[in-house]
Amino acid sequence: MTAPVLLRGVDLAAFAVALVDRLRAGGVTVSAVGPATLVQAMRELAPADRARLYWTARLSLVTRVEDLPAFDAVFEAVFADAVIGLDPPGLKRSALASTVPSGTTTTAGPVSTGDLPWTTRPAVVSGATGTPDGAFLPDLAPSWLAGRTDEPFDRFDADELRQLGVWLENAQARWPHRRSLRRRRHPAGRRVDLRETIRASRTTGWEPLQVARTRARTDPRRVVLVCDVSGSMQPYAAVYLHLMRATALRRTGRRPEVFAFATRLTRLTAVLAHRSAELALARANEKVDDRYGGTRLAGSIGALLGGPHGHALRGAVVLIASDGWDSDPPELLRRVMVRLRRRAHLVVWLNPRAAAPGYVPLAGSMAAALPLCDQFLPAHTLTGLRAVFETIAGD
Repeated sequence: MTAPVLLRGVDLAAFAVALVDRLRAGGVTVSAVGPATLVQAMRELAPADRARLYWTARLSLVTRVEDLPAFDAVFEAVFADAVIGLDPPGLKRSALASTVPSGTTTTAGPVSTGDLPWTTRPAVVSGATGTPDGAFLPDLAPSWLAGRTDEPFDRFDADELRQLGVWLENAQARWPHRRSLRRRRHPAGRRVDLRETIRASRTTGWEPLQVARTRARTDPRRVVLVCDVSGSMQPYAAVYLHLMRATALRRTGRRPEVFAFATRLTRLTAVLAHRSAELALARANEKVDDRYGGTRLAGSIGALLGGPHGHALRGAVVLIASDGWDSDPPELLRRVMVRLRRRAHLVVWLNPRAAAPGYVPLAGSMAAALPLCDQFLPAHTLTGLRAVFETIAGD
């Protein structure tokens, strides 16, 4: 049976054993069959959020009432910043007060009254890092990653990059939209749909008793990601490949397009859309046989503009991930970027080198392309990727 959505890609047996070991160290008495019971419960119930995981673990592992405070404390310590939505009745008011920093104001949900000491965790904490609903949030990162949101990706090892990529693919992000010329039925619309109103009046003796109204419709805007996989981008290529896979997996009505280039352009949309992350990345590495070599930035973008997929750039949000080092002349890149800027709706350049203190685009190609970009972002950390998604969503 496949793993639950919340624990996608996680070994359930190892997860259960680790959690039981942490609970026993925290003073909770767990029976010998506790891990097996928890694995069976997770397979049957498939917890999709943190609240369901709380109740699944509590009903499977806790057998004594006096162990509830210790269980709540261990669960909070383990999953404090794993996901949003925890609201177990076992969270005590004192524990909540200790987690809220001094000087912050909270907007709490309903708090139970009476003699019960339970309380609801605050829904909004003023001053905390966050964005509107559905945006890309570092607060949703796993516990091991929460303290490394500002650490450059080139300091992560291969296993950490793999875990980061799996989480990135499952992270929720708001998608850019554009206003369509078409309209949709809506009871609060301002425009009267005469055709539908007259058609509905056929059942009432041609007396229009109900007025049909419409409002403007929004459609998802296409996103095109072009990633540099040359030798100078090798420390960041793995993360950007996962970002490319996360882009290719989006089902937004308009299929995103993903391309990689070093000395030539390669389309990876179909390859990265495979359900297996390991197989998708392995096939992508096989297909991009010129990776970690030289760079022909201008030639690759020009090939995209003139190729069969150039129409995908019209009205799209284009992400170019490159450090700007190019063997082609800067004048050629400037001409190509002028064509791209006319065709695309938004051009965002991701350059991890831009995060260095006192960075100046001394490379000729980067200096030529920079004036033609709408946004120039480093995207070298988790916080940097958050800024990318905020830029896309707020376009």
